[in-house]
Amino acid sequence: MRLNENIKIVGRAVILVPYESKHVAKYHEWMKNEELQQLTASEPLTLDEEYEMQKSWRVDEDKCTFLILDRALFDKTGDEIAALVGDTNIFLQSTVEDEELQGPGPNELTNSESRTTGEIEIMIAEASARGKRFGWEATLLMLLFGVEHLHIGHYLAITKDSNTKAMQMFERMKFLETKRTPVFREVTFGCTVDKSWLEWMKNEVGSYTIEPYRKE
Repeated sequence: MRLNENIKIVGRAVILVPYESKHVAKYHEWMKNEELQQLTASEPLTLDEEYEMQKSWRVDEDKCTFLILDRALFDKTGDEIAALVGDTNIFLQSTVEDEELQGPGPNELTNSESRTTGEIEIMIAEASARGKRFGWEATLLMLLFGVEHLHIGHYLAITKDSNTKAMQMFERMKFLETKRTPVFREVTFGCTVDKSWLEWMKNEVGSYTIEPYRKE
């Protein structure tokens, strides 16, 4: 998405940066992992196909992607590739089924743009980076970015029914389970944006900044 190609989001423990060609080789190595393929419902690609995918994501106005950096490691080394631990995405959707329009409370955002729906995804690919709440902070930062810059009023999250950590995380983020699809072994969660949820997320995240991203 062109909207985020020149910005980064700096949080307390993570930095979200746009997906650049320099990141592709490491991303490609991640996606050779069969466990990650299963958890993300992804097919293995060749390196050339991965570069083409990166280019298509850059111009796709229905997909917003940030890569996740370990901020402490990046601040120490200045090396984005070494600090790269995962990614987070929002897929924009034009419609949503009625049974999925559920959330923690009534939707207090009444303008027409507030009905835009986004499907949120998170992946912490580096095993050494798991259990450090990087996924928690990165997801909340992405959810806030989607509300404030993509005018999202409702979120979906779809996980494999075997991914208990992801399911528990979305439940702690006040998403509600809305559907199970046994044939695909998937569980869908939904959350409607309202003021109290926004306040909770901002309080949970704490201070963060959106800054210009310098391309090398």
